[in-house]
Amino acid sequence: MNIAYHVVGVVAALWVGFSGFSLFTKKQFVVEPLQQYNVPESWWNWLALAKSAGALGLIVGFVIPPIGIAAAFCLIAYFLLASATSIRAGHAGSAIFPVLYLVPAAATVALQFAK
Repeated sequence: MNIAYHVVGVVAALWVGFSGFSLFTKKQFVVEPLQQYNVPESWWNWLALAKSAGALGLIVGFVIPPIGIAAAFCLIAYFLLASATSIRAGHAGSAIFPVLYLVPAAATVALQFAK
């Protein structure tokens, strides 16, 4: 279980970290949905920072478990709210995409509790 926790944690951190980096650098595939959902551009760097901090927190959680748990729960909340934002903006079909980031974060915390 310990190996699975580390593998899933690293994959989740890399995936979420890439998403944060992509938002910091204003990659079109990340920026376009935010524009469609009317998320103010002034929020984008804060959202990117939240994703990046969550990814870093997952890694730090290998050494300081409460940090990893907090980071995972914060990422779960972040991506649940991202799905809700998508639905609220009338794009229910794309609400699944934040869930694809949520699942590895949830698996990381589940595996941490199981080890």
